[in-house]
Amino acid sequence: MILLQSHSRFLLQTLLNRVQNLEKAVELDYHWVEFNDVRYHMLVSMKNPNIVLLSVSLPTPPPEVVFMSGLPFGAVEAIKAAYGVAVQILDPPRDGFNLTLKLNLAKLPPNEEHRYALLVKIASVREVVLGAPLRVVLKHLVSRTIVPAADQVLALVHRPKESFFLVSQPDKVTVVFPMRFKDSIDTAFATSFLQEFVEARHTAGLNNAPPCLWSPTPPLELKEAPAEALSANAGFVSFVIFPRHVEGKKLDRTVWNLSTFHAYVSYHVKCSEGFMHTRMRRRVESLIQALDRAKPGGEEKKKSPSSRSFKRLSLKEARANSIS
Repeated sequence: MILLQSHSRFLLQTLLNRVQNLEKAVELDYHWVEFNDVRYHMLVSMKNPNIVLLSVSLPTPPPEVVFMSGLPFGAVEAIKAAYGVAVQILDPPRDGFNLTLKLNLAKLPPNEEHRYALLVKIASVREVVLGAPLRVVLKHLVSRTIVPAADQVLALVHRPKESFFLVSQPDKVTVVFPMRFKDSIDTAFATSFLQEFVEARHTAGLNNAPPCLWSPTPPLELKEAPAEALSANAGFVSFVIFPRHVEGKKLDRTVWNLSTFHAYVSYHVKCSEGFMHTRMRRRVESLIQALDRAKPGGEEKKKSPSSRSFKRLSLKEARANSIS
């Protein structure tokens, strides 16, 4: 199984190309969209070739998710902590976007390794912003506390008008995903995949992984969640996160894996569907070949020497044939 990368490959490659060609004043105006409807806009002008304006549009939040100034709570603090003086938040952002960052390439670290690490972090802006609330909750879990003034059931956006839920306790955090799919075939594949996913947790090599549960109905932890947010045609997946799962460097990986869990499932559902279609096509082709071989062939007419016919050519025709 494949895990999605936290950084945008296109954004990282564009930033690296820009850093390597600072002496060339070029104008850039790029728009692109990545999974879960996260939109980007990158702008570089001829007058200020060292300044990069990066705007990000997040998925539309459902009613149960609360944004603060257009961003998830904790996003501003997470941006300042991750990028330092090299990045400035512009207020207000560009029209149609939730966030606009002003990146000064002249303030990047002189050390090549540190500079590359910072560019990778900038290319991971969706993780920094969308994962900020989850990161705050899990940081409190490390110290076995609960986020002050936070709801017991916290809804976080991860797809357009769709959310997942956090239920915090001092010694654990339960993360619940309502799994929704538009296509009935995708729903059937996802339901089977998730049930096998839960069973795989019981193998010997995954004893330290977070406990995982699947149920067709909402778990009891979501009894206080709004009813309209609990519609799921592929059931509900729950992960129980303990302090050992977010200690040290495990925190970043846990935040990203949870934030993109639905995309992870969707990717493997589509791969499974494509694999099944390939197998079906090959099977049909083999059956057609078997039917073709089973057809009775007509007897070929055998020509006897006596049945041959000859045409007498004139001298002129014979010369023409010999020349050709």
